[in-house]
Amino acid sequence: MQTHDEPAPGWTLVLRRQPVHLVEGRPKGGYTDAYELICCDCGDDPDLDNRDISPDLQRIRGPYRFSAGIEAYRRHDRLQHGQPRSGSLTSSHDKAGRSASGPPAGCVS
Repeated sequence: MQTHDEPAPGWTLVLRRQPVHLVEGRPKGGYTDAYELICCDCGDDPDLDNRDISPDLQRIRGPYRFSAGIEAYRRHDRLQHGQPRSGSLTSSHDKAGRSASGPPAGCVS
């Protein structure tokens, strides 16, 4: 199982350590002990701070303890995108699961 503090190219769903704050898309103040789930296919933008996204996306993001974050990742991938991923905590969904407008800035299609 892979984990990344910074997502790899080509990802659309990732469990990452939660930064204290994001300023201009960069972590400021280090990281918390929590993890967050970022899903570009659901409209999340990894460059936005948690306070700058919708309540629905905040519920997806978490925060989570590590083991709960892994379960949330698997559940979200299975329920929202129809296919569980094996092994990695970063994934690239197929185009059938992607919104018509495509991923937001900061997400790789």
